[in-house]
Amino acid sequence: MSTFETIDDTSLVLVAIIPNQRDLEIARLLGWYRIPLKNAPKVIAVDYLALYQTGSFGAKDRWQIKWLAPIVGHELTTRQQLFRDQPDHPRANEEYFKLQLGTLIALPEPIPAGNWKRVTFFYTTMRHVRDAKELGDLPVHDQERSVLWAALRERASRSEDYQAAPLPEIPLDPALLALLSGIATATK
Repeated sequence: MSTFETIDDTSLVLVAIIPNQRDLEIARLLGWYRIPLKNAPKVIAVDYLALYQTGSFGAKDRWQIKWLAPIVGHELTTRQQLFRDQPDHPRANEEYFKLQLGTLIALPEPIPAGNWKRVTFFYTTMRHVRDAKELGDLPVHDQERSVLWAALRERASRSEDYQAAPLPEIPLDPALLALLSGIATATK
């Protein structure tokens, strides 16, 4: 397991949106993150996700990155396969990338959004994550940008080698699954 201090500076990082607490809990407890195929960045074969928490997290935790997640694999699936309890969802048959994650890593200090509030996917390096005082410090510029894109192109060409890792079957309490999927259960 990596710790923040041991991650290589050249590791590729995708800044990704965690829209709500439920999705953060899915990443933390179930070990995956979803990206709709139609909105996905060109390359998902990166080393880490930096999880940007939106305004839905409340005053203390909103508009910041507090967590990194190592990516251990990915697969293409449908929303219906991800959320089997929602077969009638309007996007049930749409395709999604399911990124399989390792244990989440807490940043020593959160990276606040500063003037940035609306974020889409963008790439950076671990060095930028380490040095960032706010979100605007994360984008890669100048000569480093060509190095970043070369690394991303290489990853894209090797993407067939980067597949889903087998996940262990973890028995979960049905109440926990219901909580994560947003279903209220009656416990009387």
